Amino acid sequence: MEETLVEVRTTSARAIADKKELNRRKTWLARESGEWERKATVALQKNRDDLARLALMEKGRLSGEVGSVDAELAQIDDSLIKLNEDISMLQQKIVDAKARQKSIVIRGQTATSRLDVRRQLANTNIDDAMERFEHYERKIDDLEGEAESYDLGQRSLAEEIRDLEADEEINAELARLKQ
Repeated sequence: MEETLVEVRTTSARAIADKKELNRRKTWLARESGEWERKATVALQKNRDDLARLALMEKGRLSGEVGSVDAELAQIDDSLIKLNEDISMLQQKIVDAKARQKSIVIRGQTATSRLDVRRQLANTNIDDAMERFEHYERKIDDLEGEAESYDLGQRSLAEEIRDLEADEEINAELARLKQ
């Protein structure tokens, strides 16, 4: 589309240059037409009707060319109006296309990022790391269990005294039964 825009602008530039050239030609034709009218007046003053007639014919021919130049200028003006409309539409389409392209690029980047995350989640390295954490956790549980098992084999002072008191009661009851 941008290439088309460049082509349309180039065509517009040519049309503008043509318009300027036609305006210069029109100015020149009008000046020449005025000059031939002056020559016709001079010829009439000198009683040369034949030269005045030829000068007026040349003036008429130049005036006809001015008319055709005016028609060409009108066509160029119409073309420039249409080209300007075309340029505006193309520029709008380019803006829309660039916005759409930007949106597509962002969607592509998002999709790529999501895919990378999914791949990482599916990657066995993460599973291996999780297994290693579980293994370390099991080792720590084992160590904590071993430490607690040392406590199980040892009795506290209060427990030993209670056992002694219970033994005394049993011995006292045994002695009572023996009597």
